[in-house]
Amino acid sequence: MTSTPARAAALTGVLVASALALTACGSAASVNGGSGSSSDSAKASTATSVSDFGGMNQLIAAAKQEGHLNVITLPSDWANYGTLMAEFTKKYGIQISDENPEGSSQDEINAITTRKSQDRAPDVVDVGGAFALTGQQQGLFAPYKVANFAEIPAGQAATDGSWFNDYGGYISIGCNAGKVKECPKTFADLLKPEYKGMVALNGDPTQANAAFSGVYAAALANGGSLSNIQPGIDFFGKLKKSGNFNPVQSTQATVESGETPISIDWDYLNAGYAAEFQSKGINWQVNVPTDGLYASYYNQAINKWAPHPAAARLWEEFLYSTDGQNGFLGGFARPVLFDAMKSAGTLNASLAAKLPAVSGTAPIPSQAQITAAKAVVASNWSKAIAG
Repeated sequence: MTSTPARAAALTGVLVASALALTACGSAASVNGGSGSSSDSAKASTATSVSDFGGMNQLIAAAKQEGHLNVITLPSDWANYGTLMAEFTKKYGIQISDENPEGSSQDEINAITTRKSQDRAPDVVDVGGAFALTGQQQGLFAPYKVANFAEIPAGQAATDGSWFNDYGGYISIGCNAGKVKECPKTFADLLKPEYKGMVALNGDPTQANAAFSGVYAAALANGGSLSNIQPGIDFFGKLKKSGNFNPVQSTQATVESGETPISIDWDYLNAGYAAEFQSKGINWQVNVPTDGLYASYYNQAINKWAPHPAAARLWEEFLYSTDGQNGFLGGFARPVLFDAMKSAGTLNASLAAKLPAVSGTAPIPSQAQITAAKAVVASNWSKAIAG
């Protein structure tokens, strides 16, 4: 998902405490994917909590009757989603279709808007903050509150449950120490001439939250602020002019092949690469830049017209369970219930200890600031890297 998994200031406490985004046309179908009665499907589509099903056992039964879940833009190496999807299927016997794994948050929004009442529409999405707000404003999401919704910190979920933070992280600089003599540790370092053609982003910042967040972090490192992202755009303009900017989208494959030897991306992705590639002789180093400290969450939401509405809601219950939240932690991502689980003694401490080190407190943009910054990037990005 090269989308961009920020909310309110409550995020600071969570992140500091933790060391601190196409298939062939499908025919129109019933909203439960062709199984079960239309009345059961209508009930599932309007359920706002597990109690509307009569309890968890009834929700599980309804989801199993549907037998399928459609997700979109979830790479298996992103925040441990491969393991999470496998565990969900093993636990409930519900098969998952993952479309366009390397897509963006905008791709997810587009899939909802263009596939209403189609059986190939996504049931759930995992999008960056600006895209969660856009989807809510457009009425694309079905309000739903997971069983432990009250434990999500204030400001990190829509009050009606139309979206809610799931996991977060920091923008970091990943580097292949086998191809780069001295790995950069700050945004200022990235302008050094020895990094010509090396510095990549995870996607297009006008479409992908990970790349957008990289530009935001660069703004903070270059005299900008949460209300002024333009210096970040200008910074990448300088990288392009110097020849250091690499236009190839950074992914696990490009990192492993050496095509993107320096990648500005979420710390949980870069940390995951470091762990996975160690056995392959690739020394992938991860640094969270102190001159551009930026943190953000991704958000879960249920498609208002989900073809498998019960399975969609069971998926959310699974992700916000202890197993689901520790599952994100297993992918080096900081789960939104980190503090609540730590207090309850259910947080996997050994996994938490493996999170990338962070120094300082990241400023957290408001939804209004994210929306304004997104508009500026949309208007000015292509001009900055043209030529």
